[in-house]
Amino acid sequence: MPGLLLDLMLGFGIGFSLGLLGGGGSILTVPALVYLVGQSPQAAVTTSLALVGANSLVGASLHGWQGTLNWRVALVFGGAGMLAAYLAAGLSRLFSPNALLVTFALLMLVIGGLMFSGRAHAPRSAANAPRNWPAALAAGAGVGLLTGILGVGGGFLIVPALVMFVGLPMKQAVGTSLMVIAATSLAGLLGHLNGEPLDAALMVIFGTAGIMGIWAGTRLGHRVPADRLRQGFAVFVIALAIFLLVDNLLRLLI
Repeated sequence: MPGLLLDLMLGFGIGFSLGLLGGGGSILTVPALVYLVGQSPQAAVTTSLALVGANSLVGASLHGWQGTLNWRVALVFGGAGMLAAYLAAGLSRLFSPNALLVTFALLMLVIGGLMFSGRAHAPRSAANAPRNWPAALAAGAGVGLLTGILGVGGGFLIVPALVMFVGLPMKQAVGTSLMVIAATSLAGLLGHLNGEPLDAALMVIFGTAGIMGIWAGTRLGHRVPADRLRQGFAVFVIALAIFLLVDNLLRLLI
C-alpha cells in the first residue's frame, strides 16, 4: 500500500506540473522513477516518454476544447521534433547510466536558472500571428533531440520558443506545448521500444493519477500568478538537479 500511494502521488504530481505550467513532467518523472520507484535510467527514460506523452495529450485536449491550442504550429514544430526524437532515441545507449543522469542534471540546472531569472518567461506582448517558421522548425528539432536522448519532453523549452520565435500568445503556447510534447514523446518512445519493457501496472497507476493531476493543474493555473509559480518550481528543479549532479558525479569518479 505505501508503494501504491507513492506511485499515485508521483503520477498526480507529474500531471499537475504539466497542467499548471505546460511542462516539467519529464524533469520530475525520470529522477522519481530512478530514485523512488527503482527503475534503471534507461527504463525510466522509456517510461517517462510514455507517461508524459499520454498526460500531455490529455492536457492538450483540454486546451483544445478551450480554444488555446494552435494546431498548425503544433504540426510544424512537433513534426520536426518527432523526427529528431526518433532518430536520436538510440543515442541514449551510448552513455553510461550515471553519465546519462549527469547530463540530465546539467540540463535541469540550465532550465531552472532560466526559469528563475525570468528569461524563459515569454513576454505578454507577443504577436498573435506565427512568424519565423525556419526558427520554429530548428527549435522543434532541438527539443526532439533532447527528448530522444534524455526522455525530456521539453515543455520549459517549448513554451518560450513558441512565444519568442513563433509568435504565439502565452495561453496558446502552453496548450500547443502540450501537444508538441505528446508528439515528440511518442516518437521518442517508438525509438526506445526495443529496449527494456514497460511496467504495465505502473503505467496504469501513474497514468490514472496523472490525468487527475492534469485536470487540477489546468484549473489552478487560471488562479495563481504565473511568475510566482515559475520561480517556486525553478527552485525545486535546481535543488533536484544539484542532488542528481553530486550523486552521479561521485559515482563516475569512484
